[in-house]
Amino acid sequence: MMSDSFFGGTSSRLAFLGAAFAFLVTMLGTTLPTPLYPLYRQQFGFSELIITVIFAAYAVGVIAALLLTGRWSDQLGRRPMLFAGLVAAALSDVIFLTGEGLAALLAGRVMSGVSAGIFTGTATVAVIELAPEGRKSLATLVATAANMGGLGLGPVVAGLLGEYAPWPLHLAYAVHIGLLALAMIAVGWSRETVNRPAHPRLSLQRLSVPAEVRGVFLPAAIAAFAGFAVFGFFTATAPAFMSQVLGYDNRLLIGVVVGVVFFASTIGQSVQDRVAGAWRLPLGCAVVILGVALVGGGIGIASLPLFVCGAIIVGLGQGIAFRAGLGLVTSASPGDQRATVTSTFFVVAYVAISIPVVGIGLTARFLGLATTGVSFAALVALLAAVALVLLVKRRQAVASSSS
Repeated sequence: MMSDSFFGGTSSRLAFLGAAFAFLVTMLGTTLPTPLYPLYRQQFGFSELIITVIFAAYAVGVIAALLLTGRWSDQLGRRPMLFAGLVAAALSDVIFLTGEGLAALLAGRVMSGVSAGIFTGTATVAVIELAPEGRKSLATLVATAANMGGLGLGPVVAGLLGEYAPWPLHLAYAVHIGLLALAMIAVGWSRETVNRPAHPRLSLQRLSVPAEVRGVFLPAAIAAFAGFAVFGFFTATAPAFMSQVLGYDNRLLIGVVVGVVFFASTIGQSVQDRVAGAWRLPLGCAVVILGVALVGGGIGIASLPLFVCGAIIVGLGQGIAFRAGLGLVTSASPGDQRATVTSTFFVVAYVAISIPVVGIGLTARFLGLATTGVSFAALVALLAAVALVLLVKRRQAVASSSS
């Protein structure tokens, strides 16, 4: 039987909102370090390459958690896994609060990634399952908003506290621990939505793409790679570009600019339903191309307004393309392999967050930040264009085979 809340049960609406709050708080913690990276550089003498490596450690944690625990909530229940994600997030905060030097920062980012990896799948499903009757259609949007909204709020909160409050390298993490305590209460008040087996069988999440899905998967994955590479760019290196190329070092401003990308992605994911299904992914790719062109132009001519405009547009494009691509891949997958294909899709996305930004750190040592930034924008535009061409060719092939 499904277990009720150990607090005696609450309304389904409060349980639903509590799960969404926990999702938002956990994802907020994963982007807290972004506007603080310049301070870490000053305090420890890190190069830009080291900063990108610290950021990339986050993706290691995410991918490890996705592969290791991807199926565990079906066996152990949603609430135990949500608690595990919250504990991982709290451990990350404690490491950032008490640790010193590169090893501590790497460990903190890995733990932050583990928390995000657990929540990415488990919390999305939990929010949908806890939605009150008649609100199921809204639940997916709420889960998306909690995920992306949390990622966007993290830099804003850390930037505000890091710029205008004392204890700039630590206060944001202390505040986040307080929010996590509230999130734990919220999860405790929720009900379990899984019928747990008497003898749970825990297994690794396999990665594969069946042959019949590859025609859809390839352009969708390339588009996701391009969009998530942009996320990595903004969350790992935007502070360096804004301070060293554009000439703005206010940490709140940096946090807002980074947050805008995630907020725009949320909007993009929410409005893509208004576009005809066949045009969603191509439209997302086209908008990403336009957005990164403006981002690259803003870096090239050192224009903050152009840079911000590009951030908004590329975020919209990423949101449209990602949700459309995930929908296409999911609908094309056989029912018994859907989770496997979806996990593979997410792993591609999180690889895109890490590897390109380390490449930026390496390249900047030889070409300089401005040239590297423009080159990165061109590369992302090229990837999105390749996905667009593949989509056009696939549509032409389907049309010719049906005629």
